[in-house]
Amino acid sequence: MRIPHLQRYLITGVLTILPIALTLVIFSWIWAQLVRLGKPIVGAIARALEPLLPQLAALLRDSVFTGALGVLLVLVGVYLVGWMASRVLGKKTLALVDRTMERLPMVAQVYGAIRKTLEALRAQPKSGQRVVLIPFPSEQMLTVGLVTKVFQDTHSGREVAAVYVPTTPNPTSGYLEIVPLELIRDTGWSVDQAMTFIISGGTVGPDQLPFDMPPEQKPSAPAS
Repeated sequence: MRIPHLQRYLITGVLTILPIALTLVIFSWIWAQLVRLGKPIVGAIARALEPLLPQLAALLRDSVFTGALGVLLVLVGVYLVGWMASRVLGKKTLALVDRTMERLPMVAQVYGAIRKTLEALRAQPKSGQRVVLIPFPSEQMLTVGLVTKVFQDTHSGREVAAVYVPTTPNPTSGYLEIVPLELIRDTGWSVDQAMTFIISGGTVGPDQLPFDMPPEQKPSAPAS
């Protein structure tokens, strides 16, 4: 005997629970990593307090308290690093770290690439919008990309852009495309909107996008 609406309610239930479950899994993983980073610090504090305040040291060794305090210490440490990095002394220290890392074999290439990529994604390009649409993987299809740099062609002086195209649902992997500026379509989206759109597979995002290029912006056909 078939129970009415069983399949529909099951699917609705899964679609309702899945976003909550995935969010909890992601935040649980982040919490676990922060706890792992903070535990050695809390342990060192507990050992230092043991001779003077044994009860407080025992409290610090409690698993729940250790995890919470470890996360708090890591977040405070990250905040202090950000605060120092915006000050003159912090900038000089970071410059020294950069010079040191760039002199290490093998490490220099990886460190330099990661640092420059993060700086490019954080800074607004000199020309063009950050979140754009480009024809990829064919002229009849468009994909969301992030402009990382705008530069000129060596021979013609034509402006082209380096566009990073994140993949769904993992935006940390993707493609790097070199696209003429006249083929780029500004979306007006923020980076957060673009990331949400990509991670969700296009289900969450603005209701409109500029798929059709205005006639006045269409590239003219090459003369035969």
